[in-house]
Amino acid sequence: MASAAELDRPTDSLDSFRLEARAWLEANFPQSLRGKDNAMSAVDGPTDETPEQKAWREAMGEKGWGVPTWPSEYGGGGLTREQARVLGEEMMRIGAWNPIGGMGVMMFGPTLLEYGSEEQKRQHIPGIVRGEVRWCQGYSEPGAGSDLASLQTFAEDKGDHYIVNGQKTWTSGGQWADKCFALVRTDKTQKHAGISFLLIDMDAEGVETRPIKLISGASPFCETFFTNVKVPKENLVGREGQGWEIGTRLLQHERNSLSGGGGSQGRMNQGEQIPAIAKKYREVDAKGRLADSDLRTRIIKHEMDQRAFALTLRRAALEAKGNAGPSAATSVMKNVGARITQDRAELAIEIMGMQGLGWEGEGFSQEELAQTRTWLWGKAVSIYGGSSEIQNNVIAKRILGMLDHQ
Repeated sequence: MASAAELDRPTDSLDSFRLEARAWLEANFPQSLRGKDNAMSAVDGPTDETPEQKAWREAMGEKGWGVPTWPSEYGGGGLTREQARVLGEEMMRIGAWNPIGGMGVMMFGPTLLEYGSEEQKRQHIPGIVRGEVRWCQGYSEPGAGSDLASLQTFAEDKGDHYIVNGQKTWTSGGQWADKCFALVRTDKTQKHAGISFLLIDMDAEGVETRPIKLISGASPFCETFFTNVKVPKENLVGREGQGWEIGTRLLQHERNSLSGGGGSQGRMNQGEQIPAIAKKYREVDAKGRLADSDLRTRIIKHEMDQRAFALTLRRAALEAKGNAGPSAATSVMKNVGARITQDRAELAIEIMGMQGLGWEGEGFSQEELAQTRTWLWGKAVSIYGGSSEIQNNVIAKRILGMLDHQ
């Protein structure tokens, strides 16, 4: 990770790095892939890679720039935050996108770097860095969603291994994942202190996934069943009973990624901007402005909110000291980001009218059909990664210092 001294790298050194990054990107990023990011990559969905996509993923994975600030000893880029920012700017300049993503990058990798043993880091981080191993999250259960600490999936100690039995739900990307990081109960006599953090192979005997279809028509997550699944003891991260601490830290990394534009939420805010959509579907006056003054005002407010949010995220990143990682403040960012994302989708559908409500068939463009599904998919952004109500509780207790009163 970058030291405090490295964070103050001179401008001329950054300029030199910019030239290096620009030359490497121009040599390795196929322009045929410009703007063709896989929207499902946030949940490690199906990729159906073309030869060009595969070559781009392998190039970024080998360079370590898919996770630019991760330690180089595990295959990461080893860059400072300033260098990573420059790299992002250069990628944006030529329309390049990061082919290394998914839950291994968003959540599990940063958590393992904090809590994993040296052996676990060397075993699992390189596969994430190269985009070769897909991870999914085993947290929620049918009876343990908002009250996650009530989870009942049980890992029974059998000496050199555990036997896991139970059920998880909302397992994003579970049907495509290679491995699962899961919260399991190792002690039935204690609630929070009885939870441990375990790594489970998704192709192990006794693991079954059943995809769940959303109103958007996609099936990005599953019910996952564990029936007498054998898991080696070396797959325990941290110590027994430390799962709640590790698991909540992982959620901070998730919310940080979601609020910062990583993952599907960030992708839903990409594409044609609202003012351009409005001028395509709505009447404009002689000055080229939208004739509907009320709609014009609401669009301006949305654009201001979006710009203010982006600047706040950038300021927070610049003000971050050392490598302490995300804090409870990510709950604020996650809630604001979710609201802006949903506002954008609602505005787009309102502007497009009936053309924004197509599902299939003639009379609708591919962009219009995609907007309908984006709108429906967006209903979930205030739920996944921790619902807005749960985030409000985190904000009240951990940021504002408000206590429960019986």
